Parts: sequence; C-alpha cells; structure tokens
Amino acid sequence: MGKSVIYTNGVIAVRENKLLRDKIMRLTEISAEDAFRNVTESGVGKGAEAENVYDYEKLLVADERELDAFIAEYAPSNAEKAYFLAPRDFHNAKAILKAQYLNEPVDGMLAPDGEIAAEELAATIKSGKLKNLNGHLREAAESCNKLFAESDGSVSGAEIGAVFDRALYGYLFSACSKNGFLKKALTAKADMSNILTAMRAESFDIAQRNFIDGGKLKVEVLQNIFSDNAERALDGTAYKEFYALCTAAKQQGKPLTDAERVFDGYETSLLKKYRFELKNSQPFIYYVLRRRAENADLRIIFVCLLAGMSGRDIVKRLRSV
Repeated sequence: MGKSVIYTNGVIAVRENKLLRDKIMRLTEISAEDAFRNVTESGVGKGAEAENVYDYEKLLVADERELDAFIAEYAPSNAEKAYFLAPRDFHNAKAILKAQYLNEPVDGMLAPDGEIAAEELAATIKSGKLKNLNGHLREAAESCNKLFAESDGSVSGAEIGAVFDRALYGYLFSACSKNGFLKKALTAKADMSNILTAMRAESFDIAQRNFIDGGKLKVEVLQNIFSDNAERALDGTAYKEFYALCTAAKQQGKPLTDAERVFDGYETSLLKKYRFELKNSQPFIYYVLRRRAENADLRIIFVCLLAGMSGRDIVKRLRSV
C-alpha cells in the first residue's frame, strides 16, 4: 500500500524545486567542467563520490538510485510502482537468459534493480525455479527456454526481445488496469511500438510475429504499411503524424530518431498539457518522468560536451526540452 496521494503530492511540491528545468539548456552552452559544477551545486547525485566531470556517471547513477528509492517508498499504488520499475525486471531477465544461452558474461547488460533485485532474479533463473516469478515474467522465461530447446540454441536476440516485450506489456496492462492515465499511455505506446516494429521489419510476417497486444490498432491495419499505398497506411487513425515521422526518416535513409523521441516522451507530453490540472497520482507520475528525462539529458550533455560538440547540436539530442 503506497503513501496517501495528498501526503505524496506535498513531498513532490518540495522536491520539484530541485528540478533543473531551464538550467538544462544553459548547460549546453558552457564547458563540461562548469556544467559539472553547476549540476553538483544543484544537488544532483548528492553524496556521490564524484570529484570531476569525468565522474559524471557516478553522479547520475547516485541520483537515479535516489529516485528509485523515492518511487518504491512513495508510489501511490502498485500500478505506478510497476509502471516505473517492472520494465527493468523484464530487461534483466532477458539479459540473464541471453547471457546464459549464448555463454556470454552478463556484466554491463543489466539495468538497475526493478521490483526484483537483479541478483535475486539471476539466481532464480539460473536455479530454474521460475515459479517464484510473476506470471508474465515466468511465461516469458519459459517461452525462451522452449525456443532454445527447439532450435538447438540458434535463437536471435530479436526473438528473445519480442517475447519479453509482449510479456512486459501484458504485465503492465494487468498491473495498471485501474489507473486510467497509465492504461491510456500503455495503449498508445503499444500502438507506437507496433508501428516502429513494422517500419523496421523486412516483411509483414516478421511484424506480425512481434505484434504487442493491448493497443487500438489491429494487426491487419499494420499490414497496410507493406502495401503499395504505404504512405497513407495510417490515415484516419490517431497515429497519422507519428507514422509520417517514420516514413520521412525511412525515405531519407535515416534512423527513426524523431519518432522514437515522441514514443519515449509520450507520457510527459500528455501530462504537460494539463500540468496545472493534474489529479490523483498524476503529479507523482509527472515528477518521476521529468526527473528521469532530466537525468537522461544530463548524460547526453556530458557525453557531448566532453566530445567538443556545439550547444546547438547538443540541444537537438535532448529529450526533456
């Protein structure tokens, strides 16, 4: 059971004062050393043993761990906690299985702990005691074990990824079924994920095998992407503009970066429109999303500043502005 929404929103009102907001833009125009000093003085990664700009990763990891602790303690319900932390469990389980079957080290492949400690998850999978995992995570692991057994180990990383992606959405739809906003976000992101998958797929058969349930777009609609009238494939749907970003990039032979940015920032953009009217658990969700976006941008800024990139080029890569 989470904290009361009223109490949590009071805590957030205080914490919001430490968000960087417009400072993010100014960091792109100064030196890496000055940016590091500004960020540490703002309280990011407080307590981290980061002595200079080359220790920026220690700073961000410490800040992310502090945010994870906040999520675990203050999430208004299991829905918000699952939405923000469970994706790491599915990522880590996927990484552990891939490393196990491909005989590769798992070091460096794991995300921070989700709802389950990565060490505990690894021990469970290696022991074969999958019944201790939640239903969707267990089914994904069992499906991968079956894939490897039936294919003599010649399973691609993409196949494993598709199994865990479908299982993750299944778990989140179940966990967030009573949260209207998160359910709406999941529906849209399932649709956008399916569009992105179709745009990268060489054939409709491949896209269909990787299809994620839960969205509003039926798999038959996505088949239009592989037709002679592909440019108008999603006319009349809510994803016409999103699809246009995809087709424009593909026609130019570029990555689907702009569409991926829309996908990654969907929840934030939705809440930002109504930021003065947020209710129930929405202030909590909006705060966590902004903190994560700022940390992602700080990582981009430090990498780019140390590489000598211009402020204008850095801004193009940011997610929270």
